[in-house]
Amino acid sequence: MTETAFPDDRVRAPLIAGEREMLQRWLDFHRGTLQWKCQGLTGDQLVTRSAHPSTMSLLGLVRHMGDVELWWFRKIAGGQPVEPRTWTDEHPDGDFDLADAALAEEDLAHLRTEIALANEAVRDLDLDDVFTHPNPKRPGPISLRWIYVHMIEEYARHNGHADLLREQLDGHTGE
Repeated sequence: MTETAFPDDRVRAPLIAGEREMLQRWLDFHRGTLQWKCQGLTGDQLVTRSAHPSTMSLLGLVRHMGDVELWWFRKIAGGQPVEPRTWTDEHPDGDFDLADAALAEEDLAHLRTEIALANEAVRDLDLDDVFTHPNPKRPGPISLRWIYVHMIEEYARHNGHADLLREQLDGHTGE
């Protein structure tokens, strides 16, 4: 194991801050962590799958999180008429199954774009604003605060996967 040699320019969460800033900065840290784990890799490396039968890859995680950003912040909280880019009724796991090395830069750019659009979609909303949970198995109201916490959890879980994928590829590790 070797610590990654790539610059670590992730946004760090403050030790003391208001709730909204704290949630935003932790989310930004985890967003940056996934992108950091992809630095310096080729498209072929980014689509390398973890272990059969899993279709998980670093690029699959990037594609997944781009659509998760779109889904929770733009569609649910922002009320925008948008649909996921990589998963469909025809390909419910298209984010992972259809990852293409030739589109790696496009997919990384899409994640960065979705992060910016997500931030814009909720910029003027309050943490106590309420939305309807989209899953019929979990009906009921959710707050923007819940969405932030869920997104931090989603990134943190997948960043653990990214750690293992990156180490498997080239031995690089990092916080």
